Amino acid sequence: MTLKDKIGQLLIAGFKGDRVSASSPVIQAIEKHNLGGVILFDRLLAEKSSQNNIISFKQTKALIGDLQSAAGNKLIVSVDQEGGLVNRFKKERGFPQTPQAAQLGEHNDTAATTAAAQQTAGMLAEMGFTLNLAPVADLNLYRDNPIIGKYGRAFSDNCEKVALHAECWIREHHQYGLHCCLKHFPGHGSARNDSHLGLVDISSYWQHDELLPFRKLIESGLADSIMTGHLFNERLDPKYPATLSGATVNGLLRGELGFTGPVLSDDMQMQAITDHYGLEECVIRALNSGVDLLVFGNNMVYDPDITEHVITIILKALHNGSLEEAQLEAAWQRVQRLRQLPLNNI
Repeated sequence: MTLKDKIGQLLIAGFKGDRVSASSPVIQAIEKHNLGGVILFDRLLAEKSSQNNIISFKQTKALIGDLQSAAGNKLIVSVDQEGGLVNRFKKERGFPQTPQAAQLGEHNDTAATTAAAQQTAGMLAEMGFTLNLAPVADLNLYRDNPIIGKYGRAFSDNCEKVALHAECWIREHHQYGLHCCLKHFPGHGSARNDSHLGLVDISSYWQHDELLPFRKLIESGLADSIMTGHLFNERLDPKYPATLSGATVNGLLRGELGFTGPVLSDDMQMQAITDHYGLEECVIRALNSGVDLLVFGNNMVYDPDITEHVITIILKALHNGSLEEAQLEAAWQRVQRLRQLPLNNI
């Protein structure tokens, strides 16, 4: 595999449409640029469309099959399926529904969480997904948090409960051969603002306990992958938000917490970073900080050539010395874990 091919494998990109053909931009990205993964959505916000990749069970399964055929069955196929309000599979389209995390945590019935995870994982596996960008490992420390608390996405404000329910969720996904992704490191639950809309400064609110669910799941060997949040915390890094912060990713997550697996970025097209940094700076800083897999949802804004653009940026950085080949090789090695069936930890 060439270096350029390995670079393509470090990207997850969204795309437009509920079917693909040889001329589709996403198929071109897979075949020409060795795109490593895709993320599917039910809507396309950039065009204010209520339809996108997920229309029905049969259609989604066929779509994923076509994508995998183009990729030689090595594509990471991801989705944000947490349950409750963060749900890409709508009831009106014939998909089963599961409770939100806050509901499950409030009742503190791990059997209910296991049942919800089983239903979710079984559905995703049958359609061909390989990675669920869940569960949320944030603590629900601010109930009016516009993106966590208000949507009921966190299991609890208690770190033990969060870790316990997240563990149930992950173990059930492993039973179906699916990987999970903990989010949003180093903790989004205390935030007062939405990182989709702008930079979120958690410096005054963040608590060290927000690390505990991540730590527990890492120590249990259940952290398949971890997603960074675009969160600024001057106590961790006085200059950069987590996704672009070597102190937070390489220092805190990999160093202090001992995480050796793949780190994913939150959507690199979110306004939390696009309003403050250019695409080139975001890409290079994230990779240098220890992020392995860059996610471009291609949903809030749509760029059919996003894969090619990002690969060009990375190749330029290698040429001018602002990025080292060894960094990319290490990232590629870690990302390979998401292309293998997870160990059964039950």
